[in-house]
Amino acid sequence: MKVKYLILTTLVLLATACKQQPVKTVGEESVPTPAPEFVEEIEAPDFTLPGLNGEPVKLSSLRGKYVVLDFWGSWCGWCIKGIPEMKRYYEKYKDKMEILGVDCNDTEAEWKAAVNEYQVNWKHVRQSDDTDQVSDLYGVIGFPTKIVINPEGKIVNVVEGEDPAFYVYLDKLFKE
Repeated sequence: MKVKYLILTTLVLLATACKQQPVKTVGEESVPTPAPEFVEEIEAPDFTLPGLNGEPVKLSSLRGKYVVLDFWGSWCGWCIKGIPEMKRYYEKYKDKMEILGVDCNDTEAEWKAAVNEYQVNWKHVRQSDDTDQVSDLYGVIGFPTKIVINPEGKIVNVVEGEDPAFYVYLDKLFKE
């Protein structure tokens, strides 16, 4: 298990490092360069965490659509700042993708209050000291981190931080 975790963490970190994209200047406007595709797709580790109502939510139950794992927390300023754009893109592509918010480092009350306050209407789960540490399983080292999984369950993109390149990537992926 440790070897599998180390290999997955190394691959995710390498993919994240390779995704650092320069920003082009077009006139006076900065435009992020879309993230390149992964050379090799990696099977997304399956997990089950409790949802907002306590029901178990299993990642593999979302297969058939693209899934964005959004690792976030109510304590993370950049995570909160990015919610309006995530909401726009969820509305734009909800027929093609599902977002699964994975709350990290919040109490249950803080998590539920944040989802309610910011009216975040996609699926949510929470990792706690009593659950699997999914953020460790996926090698998350910064917040927010967004991991895109294709309909077959393979990781195809990782974006750390609130980066406009993520939204450019989604537009390219869904050819809008």
